[in-house]
Amino acid sequence: MRKRILAANWKMNLTQTQVDSWLAAFQSNNWSSESAEVRVYPSAVYLKDFQDFRIHQGAQNVYYKERGAYTGELSIEQLQSVGCASVLLGHSERREFFQESNELIAQKVEACVQAAFPFILCCGEPLDVRQAQNHKAFVLDQLRKNLEHLTPSQLDLLVIAYEPIWAIGSGLSASVKEISEMHLAIRTFLSEQFAEAGQNVPILYGGSVNAANAGAIFACANVDGALVGGASLDPDTFYQLWLALCA
Repeated sequence: MRKRILAANWKMNLTQTQVDSWLAAFQSNNWSSESAEVRVYPSAVYLKDFQDFRIHQGAQNVYYKERGAYTGELSIEQLQSVGCASVLLGHSERREFFQESNELIAQKVEACVQAAFPFILCCGEPLDVRQAQNHKAFVLDQLRKNLEHLTPSQLDLLVIAYEPIWAIGSGLSASVKEISEMHLAIRTFLSEQFAEAGQNVPILYGGSVNAANAGAIFACANVDGALVGGASLDPDTFYQLWLALCA
């Protein structure tokens, strides 16, 4: 049975005072589940704030080199030293705003695999690709290039997050039909590339997930949870998503 995951990507949001309030609210809710896991991916400056909490904390980015003269970057070893349990790779904002190529993301994937460091690999298409009906080929090409060095025995490190770029932060979520079709395409790709092991990789959806649409999204075949942006900044809203995932 695949793990169900609700992951919060805070991006470049929240101040220290707001983080303190978020964590206080987090503690007041029941996050225990035998079949689901909650994760938070805060700005790197807040990672140590999570060390005393029983919660999976992850980083939003990592560099593929072990150490050296790479000003502003963070290594896997550094992240692990502050209790970081996983990392996001290939988010569309990293691809678009920071020009991260499929080749660079593949290097980061390889570094995570070599360090046995779990990661969520993000994929998704822009609006023009969706409108041209080339979205499946676009996303599967990302996955093919980003995961080219993985073997079936290494898939326990991998979670995939499908995030249509046109739905991120726009208030426009993909329809249930669109989500189901893409998640099926990704699942089929994983099975073709990695045989039976590909069935065990969780696939999350991301893109304007909220309390109103979460139940329908989580009911879709091959949707194993969500990577949530804006809705995760409010702890009460985020908890409503958790209840929907565990329902």
